[in-house]
Amino acid sequence: MRQGKSLTGGVDWILLAVILVLMAMGIATVYSTAYLPDHSNIFDFSQVYGKQIMWAGISLFLGLLVFLIDSDIYRKFALPIFLFSMALLVIVLFMPARNGAHSWLGIGSLGIQPGEFAKIATAILLARYLGELNQKQQTIKTVVIANGIILIPMVMILLQPDAGTFVVFTSFLFVMYREGVTYDPIILKVVNLIPGIKFRQTWVGSHFIPILFVVVFLSVTTLLFSNEIIELSMFPGTEIPGYYGVLFFIFLLCILVYVALRLAISKRDAKRAAIIAIIGFVLAGTITKAVDSGFQKLAGHQKERIELFLGLTDNEQAKNGADYNRNRAIASVGSGGLFGKGYKNGTLANVRSAHVPESETDFIFCPFAEEWGFAGTLVLVFLYLFMMLRIVIIAERQRSKFNRVYAYSVAMILFYHFAINIGMSIEFAPVIGIPLPFFSYGGSSMMSFSMMMFILLKLDSQRKDVLN
Repeated sequence: MRQGKSLTGGVDWILLAVILVLMAMGIATVYSTAYLPDHSNIFDFSQVYGKQIMWAGISLFLGLLVFLIDSDIYRKFALPIFLFSMALLVIVLFMPARNGAHSWLGIGSLGIQPGEFAKIATAILLARYLGELNQKQQTIKTVVIANGIILIPMVMILLQPDAGTFVVFTSFLFVMYREGVTYDPIILKVVNLIPGIKFRQTWVGSHFIPILFVVVFLSVTTLLFSNEIIELSMFPGTEIPGYYGVLFFIFLLCILVYVALRLAISKRDAKRAAIIAIIGFVLAGTITKAVDSGFQKLAGHQKERIELFLGLTDNEQAKNGADYNRNRAIASVGSGGLFGKGYKNGTLANVRSAHVPESETDFIFCPFAEEWGFAGTLVLVFLYLFMMLRIVIIAERQRSKFNRVYAYSVAMILFYHFAINIGMSIEFAPVIGIPLPFFSYGGSSMMSFSMMMFILLKLDSQRKDVLN
């Protein structure tokens, strides 16, 4: 099946170079952020910058090991890898909590986050399953299995709870959409149970992205009104929860849609239009109720972060309270100006000033922006966008569907981390604690991203030898 070739033959050196550049920039930023005069040596392993160099070295070593493995191994052992990863997610639930979450597996200060490595396992198994799936012969079983591969780790991570990693796993839905996996078999099965109605196909599959945005809109609208109490003027003294107001608005919208369809179509299709309007209302109502119930069950700090992002709290009161992180983050980013204050000259986003919490991890973008300014952040953003675009190019040149699905999974995971992490620092995303790939301090994220990328490099290097 394969031709003999050198170890480095076919390696995408451009992507590898970008990875190494980002890793070096991240180490330099961590050093600048956590620098202490009494521990000026960057190789001081008692400090986070010394440890970051150690993690980078270990990550590159692990990356080399996974690169040495024949790419067929990942395909053949996709399920055992996934099951092992899920076992770790179960074990971690019984470990002592750190910062309110059971997400660390280890002893003392040494440990890993299984959730980070679960992304790789999920990407591999999803690539294996979708790679063998005939897009034109989708059934309820195939759709359920494809979604189950994603939902199982999501549920395990939600139990920890780790909101950031949970959100990242939704990136796989876009990968499924790219590969043509739709919910049509399930929708057709449910709709055709209604007497007198017979659909052969739906337009849900080809309109997945617009529908997803509608779901997001309904969810955000529900959250905006979830804590509101609506008084009915026609019934003095009668009050209803805010989400019922959203539901009433959806009901009116469905009626308007039905009336518009009824006027535009024949009587024969009027019944279908009515069924569609009813189903739309039921689904929308289910979404609003689920979002409201889920929001009420969130931990206090998680609810606060969402409310802050949606502007549901008093900004003045929250500046030094619940919104402390975002307030300090945006101040440090803005203080960088056009060209920044210079390397190691930051005064707000560093460990010494403690102005920005977690400045070497979740808010690593802040010290970089303060030191290098708007011009420097443009360079950083360009590097990440270039890396993701390069991965998309790599995905599209694959002969193997397994390789393509895995490459798109990597691209979407990176995009989520990139967009949310930087968005947290500039008030474009809620604070959910998510690292910037190859930049933030942390062993688990550095190792997982390195292994993820080196597996991709290996698959791509052998793309010409694989036909399926």
